[in-house]
Amino acid sequence: MPGSNPESAMARVNKQSILNDVSGGIGKQFVVKQYAHGTVLSAYPDMSHVKYSKLQKLKQGIFAQAVAFARSIVHNPDKKKAFAKRLKKNERVYNAAIKEYLRKHKG
Repeated sequence: MPGSNPESAMARVNKQSILNDVSGGIGKQFVVKQYAHGTVLSAYPDMSHVKYSKLQKLKQGIFAQAVAFARSIVHNPDKKKAFAKRLKKNERVYNAAIKEYLRKHKG
């Protein structure tokens, strides 16, 4: 196609492929995506030229701190058990910890 970029081309995967139950990045070269119509293999996005605003950088930093907080809870069996007692039936400790951190640190 005229004007198409071969670097961003996507390929559909047939139904017998081993990629049917896979999703996510593969070695920062490909991304496997699952859609209702099937599996798609695309190029890994190049984010090196993205210019983030000050607010985006601030929010990314807060989220990184939330992830560190959640990991500190999940990797400490005592903290994890105590945190889990406060959760509803299908809530996960990791996700609930991130949610709690972000609520406490709204900016």
